[in-house]
Amino acid sequence: MVQYLPLDKAGIISTVLEGALYGFSVLMFLATLWTLTSGRKYAQINIAMVVVACLLFILSTIHIISDIKRIYSGLVLFRDTYPGGPPAWFANVSDPSFVFKNAIYAVQTALGDGVVIYRCYVVWSSIWVIVFPVILWLSVVATGIGGVYILSQPTADSGDIFFQRSGQWITAFYATTLTCNLCATALLAYRLWMIERSVHRSRVGRGLTKPVLMVIIDAGALYSVTLFTALVCFVSKSNGQYVVLDMVTPIISIAFYMVILRIGIAQNSRSREGASTIQRTPLPRSETSNSDRFQPMHVHIERLTEVEIELEGKADEASSHQMSRI
Repeated sequence: MVQYLPLDKAGIISTVLEGALYGFSVLMFLATLWTLTSGRKYAQINIAMVVVACLLFILSTIHIISDIKRIYSGLVLFRDTYPGGPPAWFANVSDPSFVFKNAIYAVQTALGDGVVIYRCYVVWSSIWVIVFPVILWLSVVATGIGGVYILSQPTADSGDIFFQRSGQWITAFYATTLTCNLCATALLAYRLWMIERSVHRSRVGRGLTKPVLMVIIDAGALYSVTLFTALVCFVSKSNGQYVVLDMVTPIISIAFYMVILRIGIAQNSRSREGASTIQRTPLPRSETSNSDRFQPMHVHIERLTEVEIELEGKADEASSHQMSRI
């Protein structure tokens, strides 16, 4: 049973799973950088998204290095010297390495939630829409700081992360970040759905909105399900929460990269659809002889696709430039 999973085994399992997800996120990070920068001038590059991608990669890297170091310390370095052995060492939540990795996780969570709120602001173009998500985000920051601070204070209960003193902060952190992510993702998806519905009948060729909408829902669901699992494990006082917690860090990065890559794929597909096509048109019979009557003439017709969106009685152009900002 997961409830009785020893902490030393939980540490090994969590690090292995995190390593697998981290490797996948590295590939997605490289692809994301290529998508954001390839074939673009410096002025056309979304610097903010490049910076966020790099920060998420750096934080994920620091986190997994910290976990590997903890595995080495608990199973090798202090195996025979720490009272209680490896399980007791891993249970010490006030250990600097454990506090540090949780601080990294808190920063990455705040960054990931902030990106979703920013994307929500971009598609709505209104500061009022994101007021509630921002309040939730501030709660995430506050509970994250409070939780890390409580963990850093050694007490007689430092061997029990589920103790009320630390448990209430961690539970609040999980709950607020889950609520913040669900709220911002729902607002973002609803706005994109409105845009997609308004342009569905008038669109010529493929648009960017539907692919972006689908990947945002997928990324939000992936992250939310993982957070919900971590929250359930923690509330039920299961050591499985250690496993899920270490998996969340690379998943935050993966969810971010998913959106950027899908937008890039959609933009490339749209560009190909705008290429020139060749049609064959026969000449009028009166101007041709019988021998030339059925000989076709090649006419190059360039299809310039421009989608116009009307929302709330006003024309609003859904351009690829706006989509690339999210």
